[in-house]
Amino acid sequence: MGINIKDNLTPPILLVIFLLTISLIFIFPVLNMIVLGMILAYGVRHVARKIQSKIRFESVSILLSMVLILMPLILLIIYISMELSGIISGFLASNSYSDINSSLTSIASYIPLEFDVNSMSASINSSLHEIGSYILNHLVNFLSSLMNITLNLFILVCSVFYFARDGDKCLKFVRSFVPADSIHFFDRTVDAIKGVLRSIFYGHFLTSVIIGIFGAIGYSILGYPYGIFLGVITGILQLIPVFGPWPIYWGLFFADILGGNYPRALTVLLFGFFLSTVDMYIRPALSSRYADIHPLILLIGFLSGPLVYGIVGFIVGPLVLGITYAVLDNYRHEYLMEDE
Repeated sequence: MGINIKDNLTPPILLVIFLLTISLIFIFPVLNMIVLGMILAYGVRHVARKIQSKIRFESVSILLSMVLILMPLILLIIYISMELSGIISGFLASNSYSDINSSLTSIASYIPLEFDVNSMSASINSSLHEIGSYILNHLVNFLSSLMNITLNLFILVCSVFYFARDGDKCLKFVRSFVPADSIHFFDRTVDAIKGVLRSIFYGHFLTSVIIGIFGAIGYSILGYPYGIFLGVITGILQLIPVFGPWPIYWGLFFADILGGNYPRALTVLLFGFFLSTVDMYIRPALSSRYADIHPLILLIGFLSGPLVYGIVGFIVGPLVLGITYAVLDNYRHEYLMEDE
């Protein structure tokens, strides 16, 4: 028996669809901050419950947990911006032409082919200055859009607070619209989404923190300037499965080769291989404990997410695809396999 769409599209339903469409248009520019707030609120709730056992007031415990979770992220962004600005400014102010020229001259002595060292070093130096100027200009433009950034941060903070405080009410509100014969499917889907969140957090973010700490300690012991900063960047790159920490340790390897420090070049290369090997063991061990999701799904989410939502897409992308897979898998077990 077919479904009569005309009978189902009653005036109340049409009004609801219209209002939902208009509302989505209004919130779409800040939808990424709202979604990110929902994700962070899930972690804030767990911390808030532990704090609330010692503090009676729920709002105070949520605010304290937000400070414990969000402040390190904000301080990390400020730290990276300040370090990058200092590194680029120092590089542009210094005269690195002679260092590059001497390094290329030393390498040329081992190569049988002849080439113009001065021309090549000038080209490399010019390219490095152009790259540094581009990054510095990008940072200046980033700071000039501070008003928009402040608005997004305000929406993010408000979203985290209210979802952490009233998340259960929001879930019950949505659950009230679910038909009685689909309640079990809805509850299992919510549990699957929680598993995806835990899998992404423990399997990817916690792994990146561990790799970043290892990197900061290793680079500092090896005597690299900005060792902690290099460790932070290594941890951030670890979130991107295609990249991982290899751009950092390979860059340091070639820098040491150019500088003639061959023992340290070999050491940092071996250390980088150690970081990659540790990731191969830690990430699957942590992820598989909470959700059985194919790595390709999360990989596509990490790569395509930033194209849609910018830097926030590194979190939203794998989350959306992971949740989609979990919902489809839950639907398959709930309705399709049940009928076989």
